[in-house]
Amino acid sequence: MTQAFYTGISGLKSNQTAIDVISDNLANVSTNGFRGYSSEFSSLFDKTLNATSVGASGDNQIGIGSRVQATTMNTQNGSLALSDRSTDLAIQGNGWFGLQSSDKPVYTRDGAFTFDANDNLVANDGYHVLGTMGGNITGNVLTATLNEVPLNDVNTQEKLRFPKYLAYPAEATTNAKFYANIGVGNEPISVGAGVVDPNGNKNNLKLVFTKNAVQTPPGSQWDVVATTETLDGLTTYDTQTGRVEFGPSGELLSSTLSTIDNNGASIQMNLGAQYSGIVSINRPYESGSSVADGTVGGDLEGYSINKNGEVIATFTNGMQSSVGKVAVYHFQNDQGLNRITGTRFTESSNSGEAMFYKDATGKNIVGSDITNFRLESSNVRMDVGLTELIVYQKSFDANSKCVTTADQMIQKALSMHK
Repeated sequence: MTQAFYTGISGLKSNQTAIDVISDNLANVSTNGFRGYSSEFSSLFDKTLNATSVGASGDNQIGIGSRVQATTMNTQNGSLALSDRSTDLAIQGNGWFGLQSSDKPVYTRDGAFTFDANDNLVANDGYHVLGTMGGNITGNVLTATLNEVPLNDVNTQEKLRFPKYLAYPAEATTNAKFYANIGVGNEPISVGAGVVDPNGNKNNLKLVFTKNAVQTPPGSQWDVVATTETLDGLTTYDTQTGRVEFGPSGELLSSTLSTIDNNGASIQMNLGAQYSGIVSINRPYESGSSVADGTVGGDLEGYSINKNGEVIATFTNGMQSSVGKVAVYHFQNDQGLNRITGTRFTESSNSGEAMFYKDATGKNIVGSDITNFRLESSNVRMDVGLTELIVYQKSFDANSKCVTTADQMIQKALSMHK
């Protein structure tokens, strides 16, 4: 009968712990990035009884109570919910976002991030999001255009900071190449290109081809006048003249046109060679085209984050550049992480140290897809949790009945002894 007390009381304690775990799961069913837990039980003691009765074989194992062996994390991903902020992130796959607390990194699946007053990317509790900065921002000016920011070593990740105001500096045009068939007629033909001056203003570079009055067969000779001017045509910065010669099939043989000034910037004018640029072929004229480098300045439109964790800055001039990368950490054993809150964890000796995945070349990679305008919901299912709660409640009642029955048996034995 004493054994019945031990069995019932240990069962009450074990089931109460399991009920607490399930209750915590259900209380966080709407918490972004929450990881549910399950209880695992084991026998508290085993008592071996030697079976000596006729027909019995072997030994009988009788458990004397139970205990909660462990509470294990459910690592299944939660569903993704739409968000209205580009800084809200969700990991599709394995991994954890890194946050810098006051003394050590913490890890989370909750990607509800925003910018604080100092332009730092932070979580809702003020912890700074960790990653690698591109190093291409000085003050509020972009200093270099990057397609990708390499992810630094796991122990060198830093707080991510992206200014609300960022300027894309203007880049003056230095080269302009022209494509056109100016035909064989006597009418002047114009070909233009949009060019950028050192102040970031867009100007017009215009070439006017006029057939020379005196021709030397078998090819043809043309005079060309190049002009740089403002788009409204009110200000002319430079005018250059040259001569071009074509072969008998209309291929470009030579050009004396070289450079022209564009409000302080020198532009190399490239008319091509043979059939790769300006030609003079006996066909109806079609409008020409041009390719020029240089970029007008632009202001920041916003940031977005691609599936590789790249933070992309987009500007009003249509240009884009990566300015940082959000880190995604991995562990050998996620189950071994120390739980601080429902969504915050720290590494332990059981989880192993945080690490980054690597590609075939040994370069650090995120290892999982990241999506913005999304948040990962809790992975707790309400229907499963309620069902388990009922099961544990029934088990709790059964163990309570076991204690009550054992007490009644002892009372009965004592009354018979009297």
